[in-house]
Amino acid sequence: MESNLPTFAKLLNLLYSIMQIKFSSLSVILLSASFLIYTACSPSHSNSSGESTVSREWPTSTMEAASFNAVGVDSLEAKIGDGKYGYIDQMLIIKAGSIIYNQTFDNNYQEISKGLSGILGCGYESCQDSSEINSYNYYHPSFHPYYQGSRLHSLQSVTKSVAATVVGIALKKGDIPSLENKVLDYFEEYDLSQTDESLKSATLHHLLCMQLGIGWNENTAPLDSNNQVVQMEKSADWIQYVLQQPMDSRPGEKWVYSSGASHLLSGIIKKATGMSMAAYAEQHLFKPLGIETYHWKTTPKGFQDTEGGLYLTAEDLAKIGQLYINGGSWKGQQILSPVYIKEAIKKQVLDLYGDGGKEGYGYQWWLPGDEEEIWAAMGFGNQFLIVIPEQEIIGVIHAWNIYDIEAEYIFRDFVDVLKDSKLEK
Repeated sequence: MESNLPTFAKLLNLLYSIMQIKFSSLSVILLSASFLIYTACSPSHSNSSGESTVSREWPTSTMEAASFNAVGVDSLEAKIGDGKYGYIDQMLIIKAGSIIYNQTFDNNYQEISKGLSGILGCGYESCQDSSEINSYNYYHPSFHPYYQGSRLHSLQSVTKSVAATVVGIALKKGDIPSLENKVLDYFEEYDLSQTDESLKSATLHHLLCMQLGIGWNENTAPLDSNNQVVQMEKSADWIQYVLQQPMDSRPGEKWVYSSGASHLLSGIIKKATGMSMAAYAEQHLFKPLGIETYHWKTTPKGFQDTEGGLYLTAEDLAKIGQLYINGGSWKGQQILSPVYIKEAIKKQVLDLYGDGGKEGYGYQWWLPGDEEEIWAAMGFGNQFLIVIPEQEIIGVIHAWNIYDIEAEYIFRDFVDVLKDSKLEK
């Protein structure tokens, strides 16, 4: 089912200066902000019944049968019930290819959002007119956190990791010959007269690693008209805006988190394949994985929002993690190259914050500093896809912590429960 909805373009500004991602401590804060600025079309893809197909896609087991210590999970569940972690919508754990824990939590977002109005939108019965109720209104329960009453949940910046996966598929299929291809080769039809000369040497590898070299103040400027994400999303053409920004380093020299860079992936897939990001992902990733329903927002120029516009169920999102654990294979079909996966979850960038930390970054994947290998996709409102490959564990958290309430950050507690879960016999 496809619908055309009046929307405002979003400011998905992951304020990583505020966020201070310290994966090894409890002080991690993941904040994003969104701004209601522009209209766009947002196609959605849903089955007519809205019923879950979980049982057909994932076998189920028990924590005991999987030798998974339930004590930590029970403690987390109790704390979620007490509101310690704010508004948690679902917690899912998969081990060795079977669901061993899957719990949803009832949050009445009509009541939670009622009376709220501000930079993120207007809540239930709080909007001045119907035009304000759109897919970039982060307070209204028609679109957030679930899409129009379905089980599709906003992924926010977890979208980046999925988009990078689609790029890996295009690489395997030969639609993208090499990650050493120059970024600007995919944007020749754009006005490059104001493009910095040094950007010509930037490759797809640089882009995926957040080392494009473009000056980008997303994590340093206040959330106002001087912030480049605000400016990009006020523009009629997001891609054009990104390409004309000045450089502040040569490509590959410095890590700078940039949602603008991530959005270029949508244009690259379109140019390389002749298909939109959504269409290509549906054919070569979603359908092979049995992902039947999704929603993906688009920008004013009709490109899928690859900085944070994808909605999936928790069970379908977990399939992305399982695909990586499987070395790119799914039910006998090689979807991703094992070589690409190895590079994608490798710490291509070390010491992200220049403080001697062990945190790293791969191809749009966060790589915590734990001794045990962990891969993480992370997004606004506390969206997490956690993969612990050695133990074949996948964890998913869906939440919607965007409101002004006191809540502890669940990421580290969740990771600790997953990685320390081995049941002693």
